[in-house]
Amino acid sequence: MCGLCGVLGGEGDWTDRAATPLPSARTRRVERLERARIANLVLAQFGLELSDWQGAKYQLASRTGRTEIVDNLAQLWQAAERILGRTCDPLDPALIARMERLAPTD
Repeated sequence: MCGLCGVLGGEGDWTDRAATPLPSARTRRVERLERARIANLVLAQFGLELSDWQGAKYQLASRTGRTEIVDNLAQLWQAAERILGRTCDPLDPALIARMERLAPTD
């Protein structure tokens, strides 16, 4: 599929809705970047990185250069599993414990 076709089509996912429906200083782009930043906290544990792609989709990439374009965050974990060739459970208790150890303490 060409890049243009990938950007067009498809309705927005609920995860792409504005966090604040009322007018605010936060733009939709800023909110997308913030969602990607938060997702990257978990994805880093799998050696993956998520970035905004053309303001309409996300690009998921591994350290080895494998990439997939995903429409929304709902498709993220399926793409991660395809790239890595194994199951990725973001709610795995061992992963959560590891992330808690890495989290800064106040």
